Amino acid sequence: MVYETGSTKTIERIFDGWEESLIWSALQGVMGKIYVTDKEKPLSAMIILGDFCYFAGEPDKELAGCKPDWFSEDFVIMVPQNAGWAGVIEEVYGEKAKRVTRYAIKKEKDVFDRKSLLAIVDNLPSGYEVKMIDEDIYRQCGRESWARDLVSRYKSYEDYKRLGLGAAVLKEGTIVSGASSYSSYQGGIEIEIDTREDCRRKGLASVCGARLVLECLNRGMYPSWDAQNLWSVGLAEKLGYHFSHEYDAYEIRGY
Repeated sequence: MVYETGSTKTIERIFDGWEESLIWSALQGVMGKIYVTDKEKPLSAMIILGDFCYFAGEPDKELAGCKPDWFSEDFVIMVPQNAGWAGVIEEVYGEKAKRVTRYAIKKEKDVFDRKSLLAIVDNLPSGYEVKMIDEDIYRQCGRESWARDLVSRYKSYEDYKRLGLGAAVLKEGTIVSGASSYSSYQGGIEIEIDTREDCRRKGLASVCGARLVLECLNRGMYPSWDAQNLWSVGLAEKLGYHFSHEYDAYEIRGY
């Protein structure tokens, strides 16, 4: 049997040393759900937040094959703690499991250069404006499929205002690019960046990202970053981050 648990004391050691903010969100009780096969003395654990699913501890096929009733999407990104978990994911999901490479970015609090970030923001092309995400922009994001992940982990604008944070580039009042909190944890956020397809390659993502990092610094929050691809790594480095390492994940379609 697989159980959801709200007790994190017995789970923390299983994820010890894993520097991933989505895991911290769940362990802190801010966002995400935790599952185990033994409530009293768990040896394995699964954390689900948004599209991501993290496995740690002793590899367990039952846990890897569990899809909670509330999870309505047919796509998930599974991240194994080690090769043992990777093997279990491949065994359970077979051809549905596509192994991909993701890129971890170092979490360093004192590496950002405010002057450089301000210069990026000031380089916004003519005809656009950059604003922090307010209620109107939040609702715009919810109506646009490309922008939905900028705010979709928050049940309402009030929830987003309390926990989240984001910056957007607008053209004639319409959002065309955004950098926002994919998720939140105590002391920081995990950044999500998206740009409308017809507005890419104009430097808008850089402006949004720089504006959001500056706002996080002003508020004493850490803007965590994890890269899906090398383009994202390059953007992160432009903003002052440093690459840490590659890691394997599995994209599961038909979950």
